[in-house]
Amino acid sequence: MKATGLALNFRHFYYFWVVAKEGSITRAAERLDVAAQTISAQLSLLEQSLGKALFVPQGRRLAITEAGRMALKYADQIFPLSEQMMGAFAESETEGMMRLTVGIADSVPKSISSRFLEAAILMPQRVKPICYEYGLDILLADLALNKLDIVLSDRPASANSSVRLFSHLLGESEVTLYGAPTLAARYKPGFPKSLNSAPLLLPTRNNMIRSRIDYWLESHDLHAEVVGEFDDNALLNTFGRNGLGLFPALSVLEHEVQAECGAVPVGSLGPVKEQFYAILNERKIRHPAVEAILTTYAGGMFSPSKMAA
Repeated sequence: MKATGLALNFRHFYYFWVVAKEGSITRAAERLDVAAQTISAQLSLLEQSLGKALFVPQGRRLAITEAGRMALKYADQIFPLSEQMMGAFAESETEGMMRLTVGIADSVPKSISSRFLEAAILMPQRVKPICYEYGLDILLADLALNKLDIVLSDRPASANSSVRLFSHLLGESEVTLYGAPTLAARYKPGFPKSLNSAPLLLPTRNNMIRSRIDYWLESHDLHAEVVGEFDDNALLNTFGRNGLGLFPALSVLEHEVQAECGAVPVGSLGPVKEQFYAILNERKIRHPAVEAILTTYAGGMFSPSKMAA
């Protein structure tokens, strides 16, 4: 099939993208509310323009070709962003609000992510945050496809990523061990030596802060008993509130931990710190709400005024 010199028609390209996502022309026609013959004709024109077959019949379905897979990589970068833009315009007209699509790594405490987002919500223009919480790898894949405006994480993006991503330090805090009052009264005297054989509730080993806590315990020659490991920070705090063990939480959130968990500080873990990052992809024009977050936390440290309840 020879290229005819036709310019790429983005409507044809969009139809190709929908067919690839739906798996058939019939389902794509239903989604787009157009005739199946129209999609078939425009796919044919697109293939003529590119000089390549993008699909081949496979039973009642279509199988994507190697050229189709190559085209799909580009379509996946173009059309999710255009759909997001149209949704943003629609909401802006009906609600007078600017959308901010945020990915939040599931290891980031919810109270911390909400504080970062306050910088956007308090802008003069009304901002509507749309938040998704997943593992960091999933969020970075969506960020690369422009499905997200920003990702909040407790670790920077890997330097080995095939997509150019930028990590901005938003804040860091020391970590304190907390416990229910009865438990804290038992282990606070003589801290940290009192932690020998103390019951600890800790994050699982895939959490960045866990390795730092383990190293701190080892450096102080402490042999505490880990009685529970948790992937979910809220569940860890619940067990701590019930007095089942001492648990780590950010020092900057001391008043919040006391109010919500009824726990009191036992002792600071000193050099153990937790850091939080805003991860962005490469865009020439940055979202105003993202700029507000970066400007507010440009110092990379939590201050009392920024973290006040």
